[in-house]
Amino acid sequence: MKKGLARNLLLIFVLFASVSHAKDEALNSPQAGTQTYAQNYKDMVLAECIATAYSKEQQATTDAGSSASALRDWTYYDWDKHPYGDVVPPLVEKYLARDYRNPLVESEIKGVRFDFLKCLDLYHSKELDSLVKRVVINPKRTYRQDNPPPAKPK
Repeated sequence: MKKGLARNLLLIFVLFASVSHAKDEALNSPQAGTQTYAQNYKDMVLAECIATAYSKEQQATTDAGSSASALRDWTYYDWDKHPYGDVVPPLVEKYLARDYRNPLVESEIKGVRFDFLKCLDLYHSKELDSLVKRVVINPKRTYRQDNPPPAKPK
C-alpha cells in the first residue's frame, strides 16, 4: 500500500473522530476525557484495528497504536475479567480476515484489501457493542466526571 494512502486513511479517521465526537472544548486537546467510557473503548478498538491493518506502514501503525494506548488512560473497563489482549486482537483479526471485493476498484488498484472499511464495520458492529456492555464499567460516565480538575483558588 502506498504511504500516502495510509496517511490519508489515518487523516480520514482523525477527522471522523473529531467531527463525530467534538464537544464544546477547544480542539487542541483530545476529546476522550469528555466522551463516555463506552465510546473511548470503541475508539480504542478502532485504533487497534487500524494499527493492525496497517502494520507494515510504520507511521500509521505508530500513530494508531499510540492513540489506542492513550485511549486506555480515558477508558474504565474490567481488565481482570476481560484482559484486552485476550478479547480485542481476536475480534480485530476476525474482521480483517473478511474478504471484501469490488471488481471496479480492483481493476484500477491491484491488491486493495478494504482494511479501513473492515475496521469501520468492526467499529459499528453488534459484536463490539456487546463487548462494550460486558467489559466497560460505568459505560455512560466520562473520565472528566470521575476525575474533575481541582477547584481553582478564589
